[in-house]
Amino acid sequence: MSTRCTPPPLSQSPPSPHIAVAILVTMAATLMLLLLHHQKRAAAPKKREASRLPPGPATLPFIGNMHQLIWNKSSVFRWIHRVLDETEAGASALTLKLGSVHVIVVACPEIAREVLRRNEAAFFSRPATFASSLFSYGYKSTSLTVVEDQWKKMKRVLTSEVLSPALECRLHGRRVLEADHLVRSVHGQLKSTPGGCVDVRHVARHFCGNIIRRLVFGKRCFGKSPAAMSVAGGPGADEQEHVDALFTLVNYVYSFCVSDYYPGLVGLDLDGHEKVAKGVMRTLDRLHGPVIDERVREWSQRRKAGDRRDVADILDVLVSLEDADGQPVLSMDEIKAQTVELMFGSVVYPSNTVEWALAEMMNRPGVMQKAIDELDAVVGKERLVQESDICNLNYLKSCIREAFRLHPYHAINAPRVATEDTAIAGYLIPKGSHVIVSRIGLGKNPKVWPEPLEFRPERHLGDGVAVVLAEPDLRFVTFGTGRRGCPGVSLGTAFTMVLFGRLLQGFSWAKPPGIDRINLQESPTSLALAAPLVLQAEPRLAPHLYA
Repeated sequence: MSTRCTPPPLSQSPPSPHIAVAILVTMAATLMLLLLHHQKRAAAPKKREASRLPPGPATLPFIGNMHQLIWNKSSVFRWIHRVLDETEAGASALTLKLGSVHVIVVACPEIAREVLRRNEAAFFSRPATFASSLFSYGYKSTSLTVVEDQWKKMKRVLTSEVLSPALECRLHGRRVLEADHLVRSVHGQLKSTPGGCVDVRHVARHFCGNIIRRLVFGKRCFGKSPAAMSVAGGPGADEQEHVDALFTLVNYVYSFCVSDYYPGLVGLDLDGHEKVAKGVMRTLDRLHGPVIDERVREWSQRRKAGDRRDVADILDVLVSLEDADGQPVLSMDEIKAQTVELMFGSVVYPSNTVEWALAEMMNRPGVMQKAIDELDAVVGKERLVQESDICNLNYLKSCIREAFRLHPYHAINAPRVATEDTAIAGYLIPKGSHVIVSRIGLGKNPKVWPEPLEFRPERHLGDGVAVVLAEPDLRFVTFGTGRRGCPGVSLGTAFTMVLFGRLLQGFSWAKPPGIDRINLQESPTSLALAAPLVLQAEPRLAPHLYA
């Protein structure tokens, strides 16, 4: 692997006052055309206004709080949480009005459980947005779809075929290959890098990229041979672009685009989101498309010839599924959409969590030593940590849980849409409202977590109880919960823990010369570390384990 990774663009610069005024004028003109429609529906809003919504800032006619969102466009989630802190509800719930849409922000576990578990049927759907439609090829994937029947179809494919225990076991050897390559590549960097410095962000992101490409496509790089990779054996240009595009996709999929609340503005691209989203899809189509097209042709020819073989990877599974008449179960768009979803879920969240965990542990030597001691006691130094060891590495899992709690990649969960008027925590959530759960509102809630800003893995340890990464009680968010929770908990746990365990077991980590403390500042536009984590490393195992 090379030593640096240029992070993808995360957001646009704040709009100039002229652009903001133009946006507001355009929205006002569009909304005036809809005034008659609003008047016809006057009776329904009056009934709703008689019921109590969660508190929120004052709104303007027609546009609600959209003007505030525009002025805070470079960091919408931070503006939302500043408003949350100022509400009378004690930062437990907030109502914003974006155009005609009520956006309800939830920041406590009790209300989150009411929304995502007890009243899940009423909040099953997701909002239709420009980016989510584009990234899912017209809502053909699982997590982004707005159609319940489509969700049921794709969820059934995921749980029974793609993420089945049988296929996970069959692909175990490929995951081991990438875990071994991780240790070798970091060890190789130490020989070629002055001072033995390693860019942990680069290593973590491209380990995740390599492993999910190998599982889905059967190969770690997009070229025909390993020569497509860089000279050092790390990612080549295509692999760099791939990972960057996946991060940009996650940053933009539900990013409060103005046209999502005023569909008549789609195509004007007033805030630049549409251009970025289209650029992401051009990259993914260029990289994924030829691989998928070739595999579809191959299986089509096999069907005609009556030739059957066992599936070799996840793409084989998606392409080979047949109904009772021998016809493909999934369309081309469904295959492409589900492939993209598997990719971004597997790359973004594990790599961000491991980078933050290591950054926090570098400032807490006692925590680092406890993790190393557990690895030495459970695994030893004569072999490398394996997936089968994860169940016994409770302190390491506690470190990862604490990183999930304190440093989620996204400040808010993917939004839900109320399909009917629903009472939640004494409030009435009107039909059509968007409900979003604040990840940092849950994870940093002082009513739930004493000293919530302190990295303290011990808070997750129980007496004799095995630690797991899932958090069904929604005291913070890992893999979600309910029917729309992530179905890949087992695979996500394996990705995250093997990456974390191999880095800690294989190398002794130290701060670079002249640095007394790792800077834990967040990026201005996201919750990622503001700067990639760069550390010095030294091998701590026998030489043959790096061969």
